[in-house]
Amino acid sequence: MNTLHVNIVTPDGEVYDGNVRMVVAKTISGEIGVLPHHVPLVTPLDISILKLRHEDGGRTLIAISGGFMEVRQDTVTILAETAEAAEKVDYDRASAAKVRAERRLQDTKLSDLEFKRAELSLKRAINRLNLKEYGRD
Repeated sequence: MNTLHVNIVTPDGEVYDGNVRMVVAKTISGEIGVLPHHVPLVTPLDISILKLRHEDGGRTLIAISGGFMEVRQDTVTILAETAEAAEKVDYDRASAAKVRAERRLQDTKLSDLEFKRAELSLKRAINRLNLKEYGRD
């Protein structure tokens, strides 16, 4: 078999279900490429852009905001907090979220928890905006 079956699921439902040649994901310890016949694996995922390479050379890019990836028997299952394909991202909304998070981080009275939440909001917004740049490659 030259493909992997990939299923990406969020609390809101299935985002992707199909066969691909390769999955490239960013774990909390670095980037990983998964090809057919990969060893079984479960790993946490970082906020990042998931890259799915298709047999015809095309690719699908999906912004994820953390989660877990399980690899077994030529099947990759990704459980993500959120996942958005490039064509579904509202770039104006993502840009506004980035500005809001940057403003929030300027507040010197934030608690540690509030600061961490603002940091994560900024990271998620930047990740969504980066889909546009990756799409130009």
